[in-house]
Amino acid sequence: MGDLVIDARSDAEGPEDVPSDEAAPAPGRGPKRRHSFWTELPILVGIALALAFLIKTFLLQAFLIPSGSMQNTLLKDDRVLVDKLTPRFGSEPARGEVVVFRDPGDWLVGHPMEEPNTVQKFLSFIGLMPAAGEKHLIKRVIGVAGDTVECTGTGPLKVNGRPLTEPYVFPGNTACSTDGDGQFKVTVPSGHLWVMGDHRQSSQDSRYHQSDPRRGMVPLTDVVGRAVVIAWPVGHWATLPVPSTFEQPGLTPTP
Repeated sequence: MGDLVIDARSDAEGPEDVPSDEAAPAPGRGPKRRHSFWTELPILVGIALALAFLIKTFLLQAFLIPSGSMQNTLLKDDRVLVDKLTPRFGSEPARGEVVVFRDPGDWLVGHPMEEPNTVQKFLSFIGLMPAAGEKHLIKRVIGVAGDTVECTGTGPLKVNGRPLTEPYVFPGNTACSTDGDGQFKVTVPSGHLWVMGDHRQSSQDSRYHQSDPRRGMVPLTDVVGRAVVIAWPVGHWATLPVPSTFEQPGLTPTP
């Protein structure tokens, strides 16, 4: 049986009917005026925009992938949703997570970006359109504070001496690049991350900014949040879990 509730009184129940004189509106009070749809529409739109802005500011924000540096995990023009709430409670990014962060030091210099128009900027500001034309990057976290990350030859990439099996690396790429910046051994300082793209031979990541003041490290204060799902296009929909390679025993250095 359903839970439909029906008014049990009917016109046949005379004693329970409200007398016509009692049903009339009280003196001086006319019938309740209904607002027209067009009067209420701006209010509803305003509420919807406010909610979208609050969600974008504190909970989730959509970002547009501008390049192929994270292929094949993320493709150019994919839209991802980024969790901005968890970091507000003190959670720090973990190895293997895909994170969005603000440009930590002119990483995007020389990379032309399409400037969004005024409407696109407004829709992006309130969260109804993925952020575009902003100085944000998206990479995978490889090392966290205290980790030693190294590349020798074509790989494998090692974290704290442990070789990583990386199924997410772009097919045909090697885990390490054999150019000068692609060969390294670094230790991640407190409050920073070492990040790399999944398309190893097509990603200007931490490796190629070791001459910067931060030596290629990304400050935690620049991290916007973790990318948790590919939301668009529908055919690319997928979650972005931490690969099992980062769960292997012994990966965390002993104090």
